[in-house]
Amino acid sequence: MSSTTDEKQSYSKEHDADLDVHHTEVKEDGVHLGTDDEDEFPPEEHQFTWRAAIVGSLLGCVVAASNLYVGLKIGWTFSASLWGAIFGFIILKFVSRVTGSSFGPRENATCQAAATAAGGLSTGFVTAIPAMYRMGLMGEGRVPKDDVVTLILWTTCAAFFGMFFAVPLRSHFVINQDLVFPTPRAAAETIRSLHKTGSSAALDAQKTAKYMMIAFGIALTWVLVGNFFPGVFDTIHILYWIGRATGYTKMQHADQLWGWAWNWDFTFYGAGMMTPGSTVFSFMVGEFIAYGLAGPLMVDSGYLEGPRGFTLPGNGSAQSWFLWPGIALMVFTAFGELGVNGRSLWHGITSGVLAARNLIRRLTKRASLTDDSNYVSKDTVPPHLQVPTLWWVGGLLVSGVFTVVLMALDFKVPVYSTILAIILSFILAFVGLQASGETDINPTGSIGKVTQLVFSRFPGEIQVVQKTNLMCANISASVCAQAVDMVGDLKTGHLLGASPRSQFLAQCVGSVFAIAAAVPLFLLYTQAYKCIIDPTIEKCEFGLISVLTWQNVCKILTTGGTIPRASVITAGICAGLAILNILIRIKLVPAQYRPYWINLNAVGLGLINPSPALAMAMMTGFLVGQIWMRINKAGHEKFMYAIAGGMISGVGVAGIIKAIMVLGGVKGGDVTWGCTEEIC
Repeated sequence: MSSTTDEKQSYSKEHDADLDVHHTEVKEDGVHLGTDDEDEFPPEEHQFTWRAAIVGSLLGCVVAASNLYVGLKIGWTFSASLWGAIFGFIILKFVSRVTGSSFGPRENATCQAAATAAGGLSTGFVTAIPAMYRMGLMGEGRVPKDDVVTLILWTTCAAFFGMFFAVPLRSHFVINQDLVFPTPRAAAETIRSLHKTGSSAALDAQKTAKYMMIAFGIALTWVLVGNFFPGVFDTIHILYWIGRATGYTKMQHADQLWGWAWNWDFTFYGAGMMTPGSTVFSFMVGEFIAYGLAGPLMVDSGYLEGPRGFTLPGNGSAQSWFLWPGIALMVFTAFGELGVNGRSLWHGITSGVLAARNLIRRLTKRASLTDDSNYVSKDTVPPHLQVPTLWWVGGLLVSGVFTVVLMALDFKVPVYSTILAIILSFILAFVGLQASGETDINPTGSIGKVTQLVFSRFPGEIQVVQKTNLMCANISASVCAQAVDMVGDLKTGHLLGASPRSQFLAQCVGSVFAIAAAVPLFLLYTQAYKCIIDPTIEKCEFGLISVLTWQNVCKILTTGGTIPRASVITAGICAGLAILNILIRIKLVPAQYRPYWINLNAVGLGLINPSPALAMAMMTGFLVGQIWMRINKAGHEKFMYAIAGGMISGVGVAGIIKAIMVLGGVKGGDVTWGCTEEIC
């Protein structure tokens, strides 16, 4: 994963050879985009079909439930890309056989794009919105079912605004930078392998579906069993029991207080299998620094008050102290990469401005302006298969105005604050895309914190200031999350030779389903687990890591709280290191070693995440994947993504079942093997 455009293209081409993306036929409504190898895939008269869009959207709704469960638990969400690609193939292949119609990889890409759009709209519901209920900002005693219309309208803003944002960013991140985008690339590879003709390819497709279902079933069953046997099937506290047996208190504290326990987290097993080793190890380095070495030493010396929390006196906790250095590493790494590859970005911005001016001139019946720059695009897709400029510019204007009005009327956020948040969202979307394109991790939490910092000292009544702080950060994070998912889809389509216009239409359909699914799911979880929105309930099924982080950062920034001076200085040093690391990697590190170079973006993520068990689970998934690859490389290449996607989705569906069980009065955790009140 090098930083210069030419080298990134070289890296991509090496992988494209493996994916067989060259010399394939692409047809959209009878139009050929390429030549050669016409027998590789079945013919496709249309890439966008309603059956693909609807099937993909329904599959995305399953992942939406998964993301809400996992997001409330650990603060992370996952793309529906692989899930939609594989299960979409299973369903649509059956439909095509029954109806006698054709079904090819580009229609599969349409299904996958719809699934991603439908499954990715959970950011606000695992961050700012629960935080506002916990702080009483939505009204004294109010619960989500009292604000259904407001929540639906907000979800509509987040869905479409981020989607329109993504269109002009395709040329910079997909075409010119040619970033890796690990999961979208894996989706493209999976789709291609599923659609290859021949008896062996058909057998592989059947095995892929079979293994994905097995992984899905194992993960789902394990989570449900862990609900009743938490000390064995959920988390194993190895260090705690060793420390207790030997009388070594610090080892007990490593588990009990700092979180170094073994967690059966199939979500992160799957994520680790799909993530590059440099990212996994860098993530573990950040986690170890904050919660295994520096953090414990700072607490033992009396400088910090404890491992976690945002309201502790003095210099606070390790979690609050390392938050800002972590954000600095992530933000400046992303902006550094952006600076290295900024020409196409500038052209994209100026083209959008030109399109907006021409739209106004057209309405006033004046002649259009022309683009007199010497910029030459590398995009080979014909204009009639691109998303028309009028669509995304008009969509941005309409959704932008709608967002401003909604924020002013329903959330009492000043108009100028919302406009500033929209501008900031556009800038920070580049941060998220750069990070996601390189590491497969979208730092929406960090982007939210940056926005919260910007909106920390605006004048007004405290409740209005706090609501502005959270909702403007919610705009930035939600727009970033949607834009990353949508650009990732366009990357998948680019590798498959799919029409961006067809994918955009699929994303529109998926966004409608996302709106219909997100709010009911949030109502289900908040009714089953009232601790999500009620701060007086201490014991909770969910860690609420992101919710509590957003809530307490808001309180610190808006009520006169300060960041420790040493943390600010460390953040400044980290910012400098992030820029220096990019320069070293570009200027000094040979191209063949750059994929193994330390990833400071992932280190920053480790500093922020207060749960080392997740890093351990991710490392476990990566190591298992590497062992598998050494033993059976062919099997690893064919089935790894399917198994990883099945595990991630299985955990999410299990979360829905657990919520329904809670509403039905079924209690868990009755079997206390391996548990004490201190750790379970």
